[in-house]
Amino acid sequence: MKIDFLKFQGTGNDFILIDIRNNKIQEKNHFFMKKLCDRHFGIGADGIIFIQNDSKSDFYMKYYNSDGKESTMCGNGGRCAVSFSKKLKIPKGNEIYFRAVDGYHYGIIQNKDLVSLKLIDVNKNMIKVNSNHVFLNTGSPHHIFFVEKDIKKIDVYKKGRMIRFQKHYSKIGGVNVNFVKVLNSNTLEVRTYERGVENETLSCGTGVVASVIAAYEMERIQFKKNINSSSSGISNSFLVQTLGGKLWVSFKKIQNEYKEIYLTGSVQFIFEGCIIV
Repeated sequence: MKIDFLKFQGTGNDFILIDIRNNKIQEKNHFFMKKLCDRHFGIGADGIIFIQNDSKSDFYMKYYNSDGKESTMCGNGGRCAVSFSKKLKIPKGNEIYFRAVDGYHYGIIQNKDLVSLKLIDVNKNMIKVNSNHVFLNTGSPHHIFFVEKDIKKIDVYKKGRMIRFQKHYSKIGGVNVNFVKVLNSNTLEVRTYERGVENETLSCGTGVVASVIAAYEMERIQFKKNINSSSSGISNSFLVQTLGGKLWVSFKKIQNEYKEIYLTGSVQFIFEGCIIV
């Protein structure tokens, strides 16, 4: 069987995207998915995204991490799926409505390389502030650790892996670990150990959103009026610097809920190909 695919990256998070709306592919076991993501013996990626038909939206996004296992929501993957759907000519305009494992999402193609994704609402009661970290779920679970020293000197693999496999996180399949440095009242720097990839990734979309909300909840950052990014045209957003590039996060806090949460950043098509299985 020949499987056609396209590869995209969103601020360094790279994904294999496969359209199975018309040609139903028997999903293989997780060893097969893992092999596709292998950077030496496969295509190479942080994860695989299947685009399927959905009765109530434009498509269903099914996501697998590079360990070959189906996972929770992926923010950068969702932005890449939006860009992929445009190539497939699914949306008539630049907006799309799709479903993922955590619910429904809106995607907006701002321009050729800039894509926004609306994430699920976050209730303040679900944000757990501890003495040395914050835990919350933005479609995927995140452990947020604030760094006071040079974030570049953090051993993200070693420290992140230790936290990811802590016993109290085992009931949710482990946790993503975000190391966050507050640069100023509107800007963060974030590095992430991502479960399922089991390494540091160049960026993590849901992790960036979780980091911003955690920092805002702890009053480490605040909105400024008329904040604009010359490269993005996004106003009233928080800027997050990752190893893979810049991301912007905006939201509205209404009583005890964070709503209208948008993640915005670059998406680039890398190449297309096929693999015989």
